[in-house]
Amino acid sequence: MSLSRLQQPCYLQQCPSVLSPSIPLLCSFSFRVSPYSQRQIRLHFDGHTSSAAACCSLSQQQQSQILSSVTNGSTVSDRKEIRLGLPSKGRMAADTLDLLKDCQLSVKHVNPRQYVAEIPQLTNLEVWFQRPKDIVRKLLSGDLDLGIVGFDTFSEFGLGNEDLIIVHDALGYGECRLSIAIPKYGIFENINSLRELAQMPQWTTEKPLRVATGFSHLGPKFMKDNGFTHVTFSTADGALEAAPAMGIADAILDLVSSGTTLKENNLKEIEGGVVLESQAVLVATRKSLIQREDVRSITKEILERFEAHLRAGGQFTVTANMRGSSTEEVAARVLSQPSLSGLQGLVLHHPI
Repeated sequence: MSLSRLQQPCYLQQCPSVLSPSIPLLCSFSFRVSPYSQRQIRLHFDGHTSSAAACCSLSQQQQSQILSSVTNGSTVSDRKEIRLGLPSKGRMAADTLDLLKDCQLSVKHVNPRQYVAEIPQLTNLEVWFQRPKDIVRKLLSGDLDLGIVGFDTFSEFGLGNEDLIIVHDALGYGECRLSIAIPKYGIFENINSLRELAQMPQWTTEKPLRVATGFSHLGPKFMKDNGFTHVTFSTADGALEAAPAMGIADAILDLVSSGTTLKENNLKEIEGGVVLESQAVLVATRKSLIQREDVRSITKEILERFEAHLRAGGQFTVTANMRGSSTEEVAARVLSQPSLSGLQGLVLHHPI
């Protein structure tokens, strides 16, 4: 599974609800289902996606069903502040702060020991530094409105709750994959695919395949869906690569970036063993987006800044001085050069 980039500019829009003008519905929804993660409700903000169903075209009964599934007797808390959860430690934390800084949304963190900060450019927004899994949990509990986490964390701890929405699914950092790895030696030496691993005669009720992982939700589902009937899981958070060598596991299910650590520990990935591809995503709660106009406004601001920065990443500005009797002459000379034929957005300034 791969994450798709948003192909159109991101805007949050709202349509008047026939149920209540004070509770607008989001402009459009579409659904993308992954077999090994929760259903993701993908928002399309500009109306260009044909697969989305605009709320204005829904019947009153359909809108009632959508609204009741969102609220379901619960409402967003009475707090006035908007809360954004950010990773508190590690590479993901540093890269997230760098992204926000590049988007002119620098986080003002007066005391590094405190878990709350602010972004001066975003009014009424509190930034809360949390562990990634706690960000997801607090989004579910309503204690946060927005959060940035890895897609793997979202999938593992979201547990299929449809109140969580991936607002932007490709922030461009934190790329990795959740993958099965087995030893290169012993009975696994000639095993190179998930199918071959499942068909090994060694796995029985008395002696199942032992997998060490920190993904106790995604792991069992993935193995069951791929035909493993004799398998057990042990929970571990770190140094999983040592588990097979220590004899406490036959395989591991862990996040892999370059694969160097696996190779250094005589482990290998196998064909068909990737559970999901992951990178940083922006997540919101459905209830907050629907019930709070200020959350929609802040989300729109963040999305537009993110998308502008990500799109500008592969573009450059070149400034040069050229002599010519007119701007037309200079433009013709520039565009006649084969090496410059791909220029876009040519702007000429005639000195006064």
